[in-house]
Amino acid sequence: MPIPNTITRTLDLAHPQAKVWGALTTLDGITSWFGSHADGEMTPGHDVHMRWEQYDDGKRTLAIKVLDPMSVFAFCWGISGAPEGDPRQTYVEFALEPTASGTRLTVTESGFAQLPDEWLEPSYQGNTEGWRSELDELASYLDAA
Repeated sequence: MPIPNTITRTLDLAHPQAKVWGALTTLDGITSWFGSHADGEMTPGHDVHMRWEQYDDGKRTLAIKVLDPMSVFAFCWGISGAPEGDPRQTYVEFALEPTASGTRLTVTESGFAQLPDEWLEPSYQGNTEGWRSELDELASYLDAA
């Protein structure tokens, strides 16, 4: 079965959009569920440098692309498993919409089709599992906050 170009996850969260938005688009918010440290500017055209202590101080740069308040937050980042300096990136978008009980969050990561075969499956599967885990952490963070 061919591996798709896109990972999509949708969560219905029992929290107002403003609370979800803050967890996604502030340095304090994003480090409460996604990484352990972040610095930079959450503004389109700027970078946020993230670090994950729990993953041997793994580092990633989020190139902020879209910040449409209460609606869409998006960034590009390097591909897991790519050699240092490889310019290919995937595009990650968080789309929020109000629901009767809170907020529907749809997370889409696209760009896997550009990968060579030897990276494709491990990168796609790793990110699929990664988003499952990270979004569970987001839901737990929002429930506890």
